Amino acid sequence: MFYHVKELQYNAKPERPDPVYAKKLQEILGGQFGEMTVMMQYLFQGFNCRGEKKYRDMILDIGTEEIAHVEMIATMIAHLLDGAPAKEQEEAAKDPVVEAVLGGMNPQHMIVSGLGATPTDSAGYPWNSRYMISSGNLLADFRANLNAESQGRLQVVRLYESTSDPGVRDMLSFLIARDKMHQNQWMAAIEELEQQQSAVVPSTFPKNLEKQEVAYSFMNFSKGTESEKGSWAHGPAMDGQGEFEYIENPEAMGQIPDLTQPPNYVHGTPTPGQMPPGTEGAEYEQGNMDQGPLN
Repeated sequence: MFYHVKELQYNAKPERPDPVYAKKLQEILGGQFGEMTVMMQYLFQGFNCRGEKKYRDMILDIGTEEIAHVEMIATMIAHLLDGAPAKEQEEAAKDPVVEAVLGGMNPQHMIVSGLGATPTDSAGYPWNSRYMISSGNLLADFRANLNAESQGRLQVVRLYESTSDPGVRDMLSFLIARDKMHQNQWMAAIEELEQQQSAVVPSTFPKNLEKQEVAYSFMNFSKGTESEKGSWAHGPAMDGQGEFEYIENPEAMGQIPDLTQPPNYVHGTPTPGQMPPGTEGAEYEQGNMDQGPLN
C-alpha cells in the first residue's frame, strides 16, 4: 500500500521561470538514468524479492523515496514552465552553440502537457521500461543500482552547474546528497552480499562446468601492452578463487567456420557451379518458413 503526503520531500521552487531549462531537467526525470527509472527499478526489485526480508524492506524504502523525487522534479518543471512560451529564452537559444544543445523550449510542454512535466527525456523520447533492471539476483541488481545512482548523480551535478537559479540549485543539491547516500547504501549491500557468496554472479554455477583454463586470463586483444600494468592482469582474482594471468598474444582456440549451404527455398547466394533455381532441367526444392521444405 502506498500513502501520499501532500508536502514534497524537499522544496521545488525556482526563483524564476525558465522553460528552456525545464527541457533540460526532463533528462533526470524520464531519461535512462532518471528518477522514473530508479523508481521503477527499485519497486520491481522489491516486489519480486525472494531473499531476506531486510533486503526487500530496504529496496522498497528507497523505491518509495524515488516516487517522491519524481514528484519533486515534475513540480519543479511545472514551475519553470510558468509564463511559457519562452520568447526571451528562445531568443537566447538562437546563439549557434546554445541552439545546438538546447534548441529552445520543448514545444510539447505547451502543446501536449499544458505546461507540465512529461514522462520523457530531454530530447522528448518517452520513458522506456527497458531502462530498468530487475533480475531476481540481488548482487547483480545492486550493482546495476549502483551504476544507475552513479550516472544519475553525475547528470544532476552537470545540471547544477548549468543553472544559476538558487531555487533550482537548492533542490538539486538535495538530490545530489541523496544520490550520494544511495550509492553508499548500494555499496554497503554489495559488500555484505559478496562476503556471503562469491563476488562473481551467479555464484551458484558449478565451477567444474567452467573452462577453468581461461577463467582468469586477461587477453590482450588490442595493439599495445599498457593493459598489463593493471591489477586485473596479475595477482589474485577478486573472487579469491584464482590468479590473474596476462596473455599478450592470445591464440584462436576454435574451428574455422564452415557453414553449409541453405536449401533452395531460402534463396541464398549460390556457390560457383550451383545451378540457380528455375534453370531448365534443375530440380527445384520449394518450401516456406512455416511448413519447411516441400518436394
